[in-house]
Amino acid sequence: MLKIAFDKSYRHPLDEKHRFPMIKYELIPEQLIRENTCNDSNFFIPGCIEDKNVLTTHEETYYRKLCDLKLTPKEARPIGFPMSKSLIKREKLISQGTIECVSNSLKNGVSMNIAGGTHHAFRDRAEAFCMLNDQAIGANFLLENNLASKILIIDLDVHQGNGTASIFKLDNRVFTISFHGKKNYPFHKEKSNIDVEFDDDTGDIEYLKKMDAVIPNIIDEFQPNFIFYLSGVDILKNDRLGRLGVSIDGCKKRDEIILNLCKRNNIPLQISMGGGYSHDLKNIIEAHSNTFRLAQEIYF
Repeated sequence: MLKIAFDKSYRHPLDEKHRFPMIKYELIPEQLIRENTCNDSNFFIPGCIEDKNVLTTHEETYYRKLCDLKLTPKEARPIGFPMSKSLIKREKLISQGTIECVSNSLKNGVSMNIAGGTHHAFRDRAEAFCMLNDQAIGANFLLENNLASKILIIDLDVHQGNGTASIFKLDNRVFTISFHGKKNYPFHKEKSNIDVEFDDDTGDIEYLKKMDAVIPNIIDEFQPNFIFYLSGVDILKNDRLGRLGVSIDGCKKRDEIILNLCKRNNIPLQISMGGGYSHDLKNIIEAHSNTFRLAQEIYF
């Protein structure tokens, strides 16, 4: 059975300025249940994360300051959200969701977190709506518990996974791939193991051709025994923050490529949803929902 991490607090009650990007977290489960792609039994509520699991990835002084709401204004400003206890609770819940997804992926082949993909969180600082790096925490959970020895992180959000790249830059057990907009945030890029940059308005043909040229070869060469996939839909043509030109069908084909590669190679896969900021909310929900539909179709 496809297991999906979701809790109502994923839809953190922000002020109106910050509300729009968060609506999708409550609408995606509703859509999946309404169309019978999923039912209530597919969803689980994550538990409480243990500090030791966060501290495999994040520097302790930073983590304590974050939890105690003691970041300086300068440290908090890059986050982009107003700080609160409920926001930190939400971030910790999402990271625990990804940890619990890992176990479900090992058992069932694939699992998904409705939220997550907080790839701009560095070991010692927060950035761009990201405070704890959920997939980095999940990867270190696998390594610390000897559940995997070679991990591939495929980041196909439109923004470079700079935090993830930085966290694992000296760890040869984790291979990081980032496909992203060349001229998009972050304007200072970190160095992933492989970075593929796209010009503004890049469409389906070029994007998917590059995927076919790069990702299967890396899987063959690196031989991972676990894969994390960040499936941001901010690559869509009409995304407010994306600048690329991929269609909804192209985005679906992208997900299909990743899911089929993992299924065919028998590599457990964890998926976090990442970004999506289209003015048309229907497009965000449809593009994200396609990822869940494909997981059900390919694996179950």
